[in-house]
Amino acid sequence: MTKAIWKGAVIAESDQCEVVEGNQYFPPDAIKQEYFQPSDTHTSCPWKGTASYYSVVVDGEVNKDAAWYYPEPKSAANNIKGYVAFWRGVKVEV
Repeated sequence: MTKAIWKGAVIAESDQCEVVEGNQYFPPDAIKQEYFQPSDTHTSCPWKGTASYYSVVVDGEVNKDAAWYYPEPKSAANNIKGYVAFWRGVKVEV
């Protein structure tokens, strides 16, 4: 079971992650919604498309834009549509 952990809280876990460019992408139903706040941040990848972000919140502490996902990826990345990946100190244990 792959887990994403920040500040001691398991914020996502799944045994059905997709690995893309070394990142574990968690299925949308694997994230624990209570720890996620939508962000207005967007970035662009030439082959995956436009990424949207979540800030992760644990015990009132905010990790801004610590999670990203592709709501409408380009066809080459359709396998991670809606899947969530992490950075900025979120520990992913495989």
